[in-house]
Amino acid sequence: MFSTRVRLTTTFVVALCVLTVALFLSFLTARNASIYRDIGQSAATKAELAARVLRQGLSLGQSIVVAGDPTVMPTLAPRVTNFLDALPGFLLAVDTHGRVVYRSPEVRALNEQDLKSLQNQLKLVPLSGQALLLQLDSLGQRVLLVSETLPDAPGGIARIVAGGNTTVARGLPREYLVSGLFIAPLIILVAGIAAFLLLSRNARQLGEIAQELTAITDGRSLHRRLVPAEESGSDFTELVTTLNAMIARLETSFSGLRRFTADASHELKTPLAVLRADVERAMSDRANQTEKMVALEEALHETTRMADLVESLLTLARADEGRFDLHREPVALQPLVQEVYETALILGEAAELTVNLPFTADVTVMGDRTRLRQLFLNLVTNAIKYTPAGGKVELGLGQHPDTVTFAVRDTGIGIAAADVDHIFERFWRADRVRSRLSERGGFGLGLAISQWIAQAHGGTLIANSRLGRGTLFTVTLPLPSSTKDVT
Repeated sequence: MFSTRVRLTTTFVVALCVLTVALFLSFLTARNASIYRDIGQSAATKAELAARVLRQGLSLGQSIVVAGDPTVMPTLAPRVTNFLDALPGFLLAVDTHGRVVYRSPEVRALNEQDLKSLQNQLKLVPLSGQALLLQLDSLGQRVLLVSETLPDAPGGIARIVAGGNTTVARGLPREYLVSGLFIAPLIILVAGIAAFLLLSRNARQLGEIAQELTAITDGRSLHRRLVPAEESGSDFTELVTTLNAMIARLETSFSGLRRFTADASHELKTPLAVLRADVERAMSDRANQTEKMVALEEALHETTRMADLVESLLTLARADEGRFDLHREPVALQPLVQEVYETALILGEAAELTVNLPFTADVTVMGDRTRLRQLFLNLVTNAIKYTPAGGKVELGLGQHPDTVTFAVRDTGIGIAAADVDHIFERFWRADRVRSRLSERGGFGLGLAISQWIAQAHGGTLIANSRLGRGTLFTVTLPLPSSTKDVT
């Protein structure tokens, strides 16, 4: 296959050839029209001059037509004939009876067949204002005939028919042939070579960009960026800028993927080690029945934790691929929040916390009830998990003109301002703050899943927190159109 440079050059040359031919043909058409117009004006001038000669002969008292007898072919006076013979080109004089009383030397030189054809065509020549093309086979010429009507019919002459040869005039001059056959192809050749050289420069720049991209796309050099050549145009600069932005996104994605893989491996490593130790202890011959049951119970607990982790990872993976469909239906949020509140009371009682639901709103949204319950429970569980004993957790459901909000506020340990932007990242935990509560720590996936659920419903999940003073999570969901109208 030909390279892009060759294809573009070929396309340019072909387009230039087509344009040149089109311009040349347009020029020839305009030139021929101008030539016919000039020949017609010249013939009309010649006919008018012949009419003046005839009128001049009459004014001098000369006889133009020999006799008025229609049966006798009339003739013109020799002096008038001599004047008319001096006019170049084709010239004929026709009397009132349609007889040709004068023929110029060019007409008299025609053979019998052309004379007969000319005689027949005279009847078709328009009276005035138009022209007629006549092909003369004996001369291989085309004659443009123009008729000049004489209203006063001097000496019995009704009209003058004058014409000029168009064959010679329509022939291309030598300079046109030289331009069309030599100069134009030379210009096209030079333009094609120039285009090829210019495209070779662009191709070289593209090749350099491709080589740099090849060196970057190995996954370990994504920190590198393309540098546009100083002589490159704005198009290449824009291309390099776009590619650099894409590489930056890839670098972020690869870094996130490596971090995600490392965090997932770390999260699975500990429960697997514990599970292995528990199974080995349960299989030990020295362990009594009670120790075996305790070991198996711990193994079951770790298995449950790993199953929860795998389920969370599967949920996020499906969400990333867009394969996790929501079963949307009208969901009454007040009963759902009440159910979550009752669960929070049980969890809060075990953690020695006070859980309140100061206000709720009777509102319905379009969504997946199971996923919304998971979202609310994740936020409540997270608040209870990181609030010390004696603290307080509050839930609230409020309605606004276009949205509904679900808020969870706690008086827990809070999150540092520098860490708030990272809490929705997968496997992220503020370890410096929460290391003291590691026995309560999760996998760091709950908030990531919660944010995805909120966004999948067309809403948002935001967090406001101060270290040591608690955290506020707010979920905002859109209301259906019918609910907005009622509100």
